[in-house]
Amino acid sequence: MTSESEKIVPAGRRVPLLRILGPGLITGASDDDPSGIATYSQAGAQFGYRLCWTLLIAFPLMAAIQEISARIGRVTGLGIAGNIRRHYPRWLLYPLVGLVLTANTINLGADIGAMGAGVRLLIGGPVFLYIAAFGVASVLLEIFMRYSRYVSVLKWMSLSLLAYAATAFIVHVPWGQVAFYAVVPHIDWSSDYLVTVVAVFGTTISPYLFFWQAETEVEDQQERPGAEPLNEAPEQAPEEIRRIEIDTYIGMGVSNIVALFIVVTTAATLNLHGITNVQTSAQAAEALKPLAGDFAFVVFAAGIIGTGLLALPVLAGSAAYALGEALQWPVGLARRWYQARAFYATIAIATALGVAMNYLPIDPIKALFWSAVINGVAAVPIMTIMMLVATRSDVMGRFTLPPALRWLGWIATIVMMLAALAMIASWLA
Repeated sequence: MTSESEKIVPAGRRVPLLRILGPGLITGASDDDPSGIATYSQAGAQFGYRLCWTLLIAFPLMAAIQEISARIGRVTGLGIAGNIRRHYPRWLLYPLVGLVLTANTINLGADIGAMGAGVRLLIGGPVFLYIAAFGVASVLLEIFMRYSRYVSVLKWMSLSLLAYAATAFIVHVPWGQVAFYAVVPHIDWSSDYLVTVVAVFGTTISPYLFFWQAETEVEDQQERPGAEPLNEAPEQAPEEIRRIEIDTYIGMGVSNIVALFIVVTTAATLNLHGITNVQTSAQAAEALKPLAGDFAFVVFAAGIIGTGLLALPVLAGSAAYALGEALQWPVGLARRWYQARAFYATIAIATALGVAMNYLPIDPIKALFWSAVINGVAAVPIMTIMMLVATRSDVMGRFTLPPALRWLGWIATIVMMLAALAMIASWLA
C-alpha cells in the first residue's frame, strides 16, 4: 500500500514546500559530494578565505543554468542528450556524452573511495570492503527500489549536508573577514590559484548536474497523473515553472552555502595552522581532529558518507541518461530493470569501474584533479548547446527563455569559458 508521503500529486494541484522540493534540491545537494568536499577543503586550506568570492558568484550562475536544464526537460519531455540528438549532428553529441561518461566514472571512483575512507576513520576496518559494499548497495537501490520512494530517500539524505553547517559553527570563524573576501575578490594570477578557481567552478557548475536535473524533470512529469510536457500542455506552465524556480533556487542556495561552510571551516583551522595541502575529503576530516576536536572530526567524516550516498546515484544515473538518450535506449529510474536493461547496465558498469579504480594502481588524487578539469572544460560546449536549445522557438515553443534568465545563462557560460582559458594560459606561461 502506498503511504501518504509517497503519493504522487496530480499536475495542477498546489502542494506544500516540502513536496515541491525534488530535482533541484537533490541536484544541489549531490553537488557537495566527497569529491566536491575535497575541492572546497583544498581551496580553504591553501588560500584561506580568498576564494569565498567564487561561491558568491557561482550561486546565481549555477541556479540559472540548472533552471535552464529543468525547463528544457519539463518543456520538451526530453533530457539534454535527447535534445542534442534531435536537433544537432552526431559528431557533436557523442564527444560531449563521452566527456560526461569519463568525468562521471572518475568522480564515482573518487567518491566511493572517500566514503570507504570515511567509514574507516570512524570505526576502523578494511576500507576496500567498504568500497565494494557501497558500490553494490548503490546499484541495487537504483535498480530495485521504486522510483518515488527512492526520490524520497534522496531528499532526506540531503540533510547530511547539515554536518558541514555544524562544523563551521563548532570552530571559530571570523565571519566579518569571510564577508569581506566574499564581496571583494582577491585574485592571484598564479597557476595554482587559477587551477583551483577552475576546480571550484567545475565542481559547482558540473555537466552531470545539467543532465540529471533535466532528466529527473522528465521522470517526474511522466510519473504524475495528468502531467504532460509543457509544449503539449501549456496551461500547466505557470505552476510548473514556479515550482521549478522554487525548487532550483533553494537547492542551489543550499549547495553553495554548504560549500562556503566547508571552505571557511578548513580556512579557519587547516590554513590557520599552516596545513595547506589537502588532497581528499578524508584527509580534511583527519586533519580537523587535532585542531577542532573529536566532535568536529566525527561530524565532518559522517557528512562525507552521507553526501556520498546521495551523489552516487546522481553520478551513475546522469551518465546512463546521457548515453541512453544519445543511443535512443529506453531510460529512466521509474522503469523496471527489464524495461531498460541497457540503461541499468550502464549504471552498474559505471559504478563497477569506479569501484575498480580504487583497486588499481591509479593515483586517485590525479584522477580527481583531471575529473574536475574535464568537468570545467566540458561544461563550456555543453552549456553553449543548452543555451542554443533553450532559445530556439522550434524546440521550446512559446517557452523560450525570458531575457533575465537568458542573460544569466550566457554569463555563466562565458565565466566558465574564461576560467578554463585562464587555467590553460597559466599552464602555457
